[in-house]
Amino acid sequence: MENRNNKKFQKSHKSSSSGTRKKIASNRGGELSPRSSNFKVIDNSRSRAKGVKTLINEDTKNYSTIGTENKYKPNNKNNNKKSDNVKSVNNNNIKQNNNIKQNNNQKKTYSGNKNVQHKNNSTNNQKYNNRQRRPKAVLETMRVMPLGGLKEIGKNITLVEYKNDILIIDCGFSFPEDEMFGIDVVIPDFTYLKENMEKIKGLIITHGHEDHIGGVPFLLKEINTPVYAPPLAMGLIRNKLKEHGLSMKEHVIEAGETFNVGSFKIEAIHTNHSIADAMAYSIKCPGGHLVHTGDFKVDFSPLDGKRIDLAKFAQLGQEGVDVLLCDSTNVLRPGYTPSERVVVDSMNEIFSKTDKRLIIATFSSNIYRIKYFMEASIKYGRKIAISGRSMENVLTLARELGYLDLPESAFVDIRKIGNIPDANITIITTGSQGEPMSALTRMANDSHRAVKLKSGDTVVFSSSPIPGNAKAVTNIVNKLYEKKVNVFLSDFVDIHVSGHACKEELKLIHSLIRPRFFIPAHGEYRHLREHAQLAESMGMDRGNIFVMNNGDALRITGKQAKIEPEQASAEDILVDGYGIGDVGNVVLRDRKQLSESGLIVIAVSIDSNSGLLAARPELITRGFIYVKENMPLINEATEVVFESIDKWNNIGSEDINTLKNIIKDDMRGFIYKKTRRSPVILPVIMGI
Repeated sequence: MENRNNKKFQKSHKSSSSGTRKKIASNRGGELSPRSSNFKVIDNSRSRAKGVKTLINEDTKNYSTIGTENKYKPNNKNNNKKSDNVKSVNNNNIKQNNNIKQNNNQKKTYSGNKNVQHKNNSTNNQKYNNRQRRPKAVLETMRVMPLGGLKEIGKNITLVEYKNDILIIDCGFSFPEDEMFGIDVVIPDFTYLKENMEKIKGLIITHGHEDHIGGVPFLLKEINTPVYAPPLAMGLIRNKLKEHGLSMKEHVIEAGETFNVGSFKIEAIHTNHSIADAMAYSIKCPGGHLVHTGDFKVDFSPLDGKRIDLAKFAQLGQEGVDVLLCDSTNVLRPGYTPSERVVVDSMNEIFSKTDKRLIIATFSSNIYRIKYFMEASIKYGRKIAISGRSMENVLTLARELGYLDLPESAFVDIRKIGNIPDANITIITTGSQGEPMSALTRMANDSHRAVKLKSGDTVVFSSSPIPGNAKAVTNIVNKLYEKKVNVFLSDFVDIHVSGHACKEELKLIHSLIRPRFFIPAHGEYRHLREHAQLAESMGMDRGNIFVMNNGDALRITGKQAKIEPEQASAEDILVDGYGIGDVGNVVLRDRKQLSESGLIVIAVSIDSNSGLLAARPELITRGFIYVKENMPLINEATEVVFESIDKWNNIGSEDINTLKNIIKDDMRGFIYKKTRRSPVILPVIMGI
């Protein structure tokens, strides 16, 4: 027989006594004889005489390939040996008894250990080889889980998970709402983190605002993990930990730096915000690529001269970004956020026209704006005085880090400002949010030890009220007006600009990054929803946008993403003094009730032996009524207590708790009937 190269192939095999010529199994999946298992089969499918094969002895390794003139005479002894290694040249690892349908729909027939009859078609062989299924690569998975910062302003914290590694991004707190009586701050729920403590590889910080770092001391009390943060944020965290008696393993991060935390490769990206050293982060792992913008705006003329690194965002977009988490605070505002230079222009005019004391209230963390106020004061011949503990601490840190390099001669102790003419003093203070104990509030209330406001003084609010603080700020402003003080507010003068991106800036970031999936973050629900619509308006598929709740987990696997059905615990944890989480809904409800209706304490003395009253019941009220003017009501209430004790004796109970419940129920009904009020009723039973 001859192949297309006219090379001879020897030893054509024939079938059994039936006379029918059987073909040796080809690469189309025929069954190979166990008896000839020491031989490989080379299929010469283009041979003129179809079905002719050349057998190769595995033991001697003498084999001929297509287009080669090697000749081989098979050894009959070896032909009868059993072996487990039977291979076809064009089809490796074909298993016995595996039925493979022929392209010509011809059914294969088996005859014991004999060869399988089929048509030898090279075209079919080629098609089969092309469509052989190869094992699919296992897709890696990344999970993104915000525990705070969604549907709220503050308390920002997000987890990124890959296999057994967890990376934490930010850990802030939020200020209490009006109905949270007595609560100092609200921190995230760390339950999930405590349950997976061994997986946590580190905490990275985007910037040093309280809604991003305020919860760090509370986290480190529970979980000892390394902290990665920009210089200013790290300094602020360090000061917080000193107050709590804690330490940390710290890593200071600079813009442009790339570092590894567990399985995550992280790159810090410089952005613009209302605090120095604000960062966005590119976070890569085998499961995907996430970009977290942090809080940012696009400022082409920042006071520090360092613009947002838009080129890096564009580069990341070219590389491919799976998930984008983006600031949503100002998404409802059209256009662009004004540059800090706007504040400079407005304040220059105020400095030039003010001939009395100038008092400026702003955020202590906005170092570059404060630096400008100081430089302007020097320019206009004014000494600088600082008031407020947080302002003093931050500025001390800023000097240590090199952000402020002004001469010491420019400053004066707040207690010595009386020795300086009013036209030559600038006071930079806290209290822009109307905080009850802030320096400006104490000035307005005439309780500040060093500053007594005068008619003609000028007070500048270089800030805007944080949601929830508007009423407090308004109260302070009214008190300042009563003192005939000139007040400048950001509502009427450009003395404050936001640190968050408006709608057009957000569009720019989306167009540069072009993520596959998007999670709007850092905002109330209206902000998140509006940001989702913005992304959709720019061409993103609605199914790839996820407006999530705190505790939701978004699982990203390849090109697929879905929110998992199970939620992690993400409740508000209330901090009251040294107590963390010990004040819950029940306590808040009681505090609310106490604030609205007051308290009645009913003191009852019971003879331990007889179970009878040992003295007349006593009623003590707080925040309910003025007792001296309501003695008839108090006397009637006392009679109700007598009746409750009789009722308890009649049922034959000796349980003190039963007596308390009877008194409470009877008194509640009586008081509501007489006053339409529902005070907290507290029976106190004493055995004597």
